[in-house]
Amino acid sequence: MDEIQLTAAEDLIGYRFNDRNLLQRSLTHASLANSRLDSNERLEFLGDAVLGLVVCEHLFENYDDLLEGEMTKIKSTVVSRRVCAEVAGAMGLADLIRLGKGMSNRRDLPSSVAAAVYESMIGAIFIDGGIDAARKFILRDLTPWIEDAAGSGHQSNYKSVLQQVVQQHLEKSPNYIVLDEKGPDHAKCFEVCVDIGAQRFESCWGASKKQAEQAAAMKALVELGFAEWREDGELNLIDRAEFSAEPE
Repeated sequence: MDEIQLTAAEDLIGYRFNDRNLLQRSLTHASLANSRLDSNERLEFLGDAVLGLVVCEHLFENYDDLLEGEMTKIKSTVVSRRVCAEVAGAMGLADLIRLGKGMSNRRDLPSSVAAAVYESMIGAIFIDGGIDAARKFILRDLTPWIEDAAGSGHQSNYKSVLQQVVQQHLEKSPNYIVLDEKGPDHAKCFEVCVDIGAQRFESCWGASKKQAEQAAAMKALVELGFAEWREDGELNLIDRAEFSAEPE
């Protein structure tokens, strides 16, 4: 790539490289490189890890009412190959990939190649400019995807589900009790349990009362037999179609 092409690439991604060799390597597919070590594959490996870190950090800092499992689901969606490929295509990054003759038909370019160049660009920016530069590049395009995933029902409102099933089947209402709290005022953690009639269920800790209440409701659903853990670690609400709980 000549200087004009490299500058155009920098304009596209919104970042100026100190080492343009990193930029060029991030755009070089293995089909063109003399050696796979000269391609963007190693940068892709690094970029994948940086992408996951930035998305996890963003979820942790900005969505303090989400449980660990809910954040995991959102992160898996946002960093998926499909989303990475769509982001690369939307910004025009996929059009800059340097391909060998056997892959010169960009119209049939696999989505995996587009996703890989997005991750390799993240890796290159991380090496060249550090985590702050990488974070800025990632969140510029992925923030709408994160917001959409967080608001589209990935997270379940276990409190609402518990309220409905308990009233329907036990004719009672759950009562949430704060048992303990720890930490300074700006970073408190809360221990909450659920009482249903005379029965008290296992307590849970959370970074907010709401988070702890959701976790406690989830535990109560499992103990009551209205939910069960699947082999893949996901929580399955039994006969959930009978209930109309919506996320808060």
